[in-house]
Amino acid sequence: MAAHPEVSVEFFPPKNAAGRERLLAAMAALEPVRPAYASVTYGAGGSTRERTLATVQMVQQKSRFEPVPHLTCIGSTEEGVRELLGYYRDWGIRRIVALRGDLPEGMENPGFFRHASDLVAYVQAFGGFEILVSAYPEVHPEASSAITDLDYLVAKVGAGASALITQYFYNPDAYLHLRDALARRGINVPITVGVMPFVSYEQISRFSVQCGAEVPRYLRMAMEACAGDTAAQWQTGVEILSRQCQLLLREGVPGLHFYTLNQAETTLAIWRNLSI
Repeated sequence: MAAHPEVSVEFFPPKNAAGRERLLAAMAALEPVRPAYASVTYGAGGSTRERTLATVQMVQQKSRFEPVPHLTCIGSTEEGVRELLGYYRDWGIRRIVALRGDLPEGMENPGFFRHASDLVAYVQAFGGFEILVSAYPEVHPEASSAITDLDYLVAKVGAGASALITQYFYNPDAYLHLRDALARRGINVPITVGVMPFVSYEQISRFSVQCGAEVPRYLRMAMEACAGDTAAQWQTGVEILSRQCQLLLREGVPGLHFYTLNQAETTLAIWRNLSI
């Protein structure tokens, strides 16, 4: 196990006042975890720009967490990205999660930046930020091959990324394979494990189709065994994810990044099982 594995969390910008209150409650409940940081998502094509800015400030002002904004480049202009980086530098933000983002439906021109590596290089040249990027242990769903996907990841590190956060996965071997493949390419930056807590099997199945994550047969069968029992599905998911995290921590992963969905209960249950 890593000497001091880092725990971090992710929030999305709430859409209304009720969502804001739920997020504030989740942040308060997660205080005992003492996350190293809280990342804040940014919608495709800048669709949540103002809400992301407001949420970054809310995390900064209403919690002890270090806010780490996501920044996507598809559909963004150079001026818009430079303006956001200026805001974040003025606010004392130290880290950025640089992502390509999805091309919104109907948009044919990706804008000034075509790839995440372009955005990483731009943020690196702007200066003043540690840059985190995403990694897909089970290969990005749009990649033409596993080798091509690995090449893009190496390019992002070469452009200035200093740490990786993985897409969620339920097959630990996928993470270990990616870690070893990067090491063979001379890439030894920290690779934090993305953890997607279960709320329901139906929800996780829908998410997984969208992002290309595999739901293993054993997990599907375990969830089908308690179909219709939300509490049993939740408990089964907590047990399976706790076991996966324990296995990966024994392998020396540097940290766990919880995709909280602006809720605290499942993240807290897994964290307690890990005794970090």
